[in-house]
Amino acid sequence: MTAAQEIEFTNYLEKHKKLIYKVARVYCNDAEDLKDLIQDIIVQLWKAFPSYNDQYAFSTWTYRIALNVSISQLRKSASKSKRLEEYLEQYEYLNIDEQHEDKNLANLFRFIGLLKPIDKAIILLHLDGISNKEVAEITGLTASNISTKKQRIIEELKGHFETLKN
Repeated sequence: MTAAQEIEFTNYLEKHKKLIYKVARVYCNDAEDLKDLIQDIIVQLWKAFPSYNDQYAFSTWTYRIALNVSISQLRKSASKSKRLEEYLEQYEYLNIDEQHEDKNLANLFRFIGLLKPIDKAIILLHLDGISNKEVAEITGLTASNISTKKQRIIEELKGHFETLKN
């Protein structure tokens, strides 16, 4: 990578660090694992950066890589399931503005954490305002499948929040 590309990558990373953090946060329960996952995502982005195709928006490209790395790491560590209580005890984050999450946001992340890996990706992209068409491009599913899955996921999340009220 040239010096100019390194500067461009650094600027790109600064602009998209919250997106990377959100994806990693959905797939990790442990603060140290979160740091490792973010690092793995950045390494893959670094490797892929010189061959970035401007046919896709940087956010689409970033989501695709971040989700692929996250799901891949999740599969590797599936045998190391961690309890939800351990997750809540270790609420340490990187130096990102989202350190002071409110209770509803913390619950949302907790409930998203209970979803299947692909469902986590779909709802995360939905919450970021990504269209069904772009979610389909990122995940490899069809737009109609995304729409159906998204509605089911939203209902599931609503159910978790209803349980809290009772």
